[in-house]
Amino acid sequence: MSQILTTRQAEELHKSMVAYLSSINASQSSATVREELQLGEGFDEATCKRYEGLLEKKWTGIARLQKKIMELEKTISSLQAELEATPAAARSRNQDPTNWLPAQSPAHTFESHRNAITCVAFHPIFTSLASGSEDFTIKIWDWELGELERTLKGHIRAVSGLDYGGQRGNTLLASCSSDLTIKIWDPSKDYANIRTLSGHDHSVSAVRFLTSTDNLLVSASRDGSIKIWDVLTGFCVKTIDTETKSWIRDVSPSFDGKWLVSGGRDQSVAVWEVSSSDRYPKATLLGHENFIECCVFAPPASYGHLATLAGLKKPPPATSSCEFIATGARDKTIKLWEARGRLVKTLVGHDNWVRGLIFHPSGKYLLSVADDKTIRCWDLSQEGRLVKTIDNAHEHFISCIRWAPSPKSNDNADPSSETTDGAPKKDTAAKPSFRCVIATGSADQCVRVFS
Repeated sequence: MSQILTTRQAEELHKSMVAYLSSINASQSSATVREELQLGEGFDEATCKRYEGLLEKKWTGIARLQKKIMELEKTISSLQAELEATPAAARSRNQDPTNWLPAQSPAHTFESHRNAITCVAFHPIFTSLASGSEDFTIKIWDWELGELERTLKGHIRAVSGLDYGGQRGNTLLASCSSDLTIKIWDPSKDYANIRTLSGHDHSVSAVRFLTSTDNLLVSASRDGSIKIWDVLTGFCVKTIDTETKSWIRDVSPSFDGKWLVSGGRDQSVAVWEVSSSDRYPKATLLGHENFIECCVFAPPASYGHLATLAGLKKPPPATSSCEFIATGARDKTIKLWEARGRLVKTLVGHDNWVRGLIFHPSGKYLLSVADDKTIRCWDLSQEGRLVKTIDNAHEHFISCIRWAPSPKSNDNADPSSETTDGAPKKDTAAKPSFRCVIATGSADQCVRVFS
């Protein structure tokens, strides 16, 4: 008798074996096994019928359990690697959010769009999240409750960009589209479309408010131009016509709205001074080998880490808004630059086009998304080391990522009041005020919130 199975379990197994052999018409083998296992006459044909299929069910059940065990072991391995990459001091449950990174699974998955998601944007005060899609619509979600609040219709082509901004107490939502227009929506009036801005000659790729409390909006287009608009009057106050007239895929302002960085089809990244009348960029960053998909200025909180990467003796002053830039491209790489043009570091890890970048509010990490369906977290304090990968964060290409702003933040405040030579002061570093919430959008028609 087996030492592993009890007497009852052994009897059940023996009967299942005989029933299985009988069911496949192996009568000779069945009779031999029945005789050797000494199954009595009580195990008649009717009883045998009851045991048919039991062995197959047990066998397939074991296979399913083995598969589940392998999946759990993979998850444990991923979590263990994440834990080992986290400094010991950051493992306390009472830690500040400085070292927070998104979990492997989202807190919410929003499904309602009928085509690929192209862009997302957080309301600066409320728990509203806007998403734009190739189905021509914008949807407003409550990211905390996980509910759809409303659907905005107005564009007649794919929505390609979204951003919240405007004067304090009068937050507006701006959207842009392949229909050549930019639309302004007023959340205080049930998201009524209060203004449509026309002037671009081709698809509008991106829109961003110069600051979160500014009425000036910047847009980039496939017509090769960048325009700055006054959203209160609807007038275009400045046009930058690039020399190459190449499709500009993305544009992003510095935290004080004084500088712009743009990139696109010509594989170059341009740095523009908003107040300058010069039609040429202040700097051109060359190094990518395919279209630029995303570009963003580094926040002052990251200057300490990036200065070390760049080999600088000390970080730039936190009041300076144009020091370092991160870019992502279709060549599958992320590049970190000094704003004057010098390449600092190339981050390699994605297996497809890099589509979105955000800096962690603490300045320690850079998060990226790509068409390889992953979210990757790069630790700038460890020379840009890849410390976390969320595989299959979506079921298709990930097109965008945004970080929820803090409702108490003051984007126009002097950064030097909270930093010393680019590094956080001790009293403020212990009390970060930002939200640990990010949102991503994908070609799988889903918006996911990680919090």
